[in-house]
Amino acid sequence: MRQVFGNRRAIAFFLAPALLVYVGVIVVPVGWSLVYSLFTGSPASGFKFTGLSNFGALFSDPTISQSFWFTIKYAGFLTLGQIVIGYGLALLFKFVLRRSSTFIRTLVFFPVVLPTVAVALLFAQLFAITPQTGPIDSLVQLFGGHPVDWFVSGGHAFIVIMAMDLWRSVGLFAVILYVGLLDIPDEVIESARIDGASGFSLLRRIIVPMSRPIVVAATIFALNADLKVFDSILALNNGGPGTATTPLNLYMFQESFDYNNWGYGSAIAVLITALCLVVTLLVFRSLRRDLTKG
Repeated sequence: MRQVFGNRRAIAFFLAPALLVYVGVIVVPVGWSLVYSLFTGSPASGFKFTGLSNFGALFSDPTISQSFWFTIKYAGFLTLGQIVIGYGLALLFKFVLRRSSTFIRTLVFFPVVLPTVAVALLFAQLFAITPQTGPIDSLVQLFGGHPVDWFVSGGHAFIVIMAMDLWRSVGLFAVILYVGLLDIPDEVIESARIDGASGFSLLRRIIVPMSRPIVVAATIFALNADLKVFDSILALNNGGPGTATTPLNLYMFQESFDYNNWGYGSAIAVLITALCLVVTLLVFRSLRRDLTKG
């Protein structure tokens, strides 16, 4: 084994397929986006070199500002929910349900494998008010409240989006964090219990610190996925009402393919890439600083 890992040719041989896929799927598209962002037009109408004008337009576009802050808010709230609820479920699987948690884990994970469009259509019907009242408004009326048109305002639509994407994705993070908890040796937990640690003290002093690396990885994974949200909102309400719930990815799609402005759409794509990189670095550095202190 040492001879294999000490051989540069062997290392290059094993890494080459993964590097080729990475270059073809990630590096090349990013490079093309950078090139397209310097032009205006589309393949149908032709391209015209405009330099950095597309990036200048980003700062004067009110929809970009709205989409940017919506994306940040969406990613922040959803990531927090995914990690907190997922970690709570993981603790439930590990320390409460134990071996009998297989069925519950399957039920919690089931929404992850459902098609996104099917989930969006389901929630559109659950929160519908026309042509017939959906189950959620029926419950509101049952308890004496008034029906709410959930898709007529950005605030109400945001609540539906949060509920939908949490239900759809939290099972994945519960399983990821549960696997991280399984890596904690039982001997360490038993030793802590013998020393008198129990309940919240055991959780705060032993379990959370030892599971912090997987929490960091899950947080970065969640943030990157949430910052690039597209299909669920497109299928649910197409970013409405108006552009109140339009994330950057959806706005990029609309500019590129609905309005055939590939250059401006590519500039938005570069903005999304930069946003993901900056957020990932900030989260990684802040959490890594906590790890080194711990």
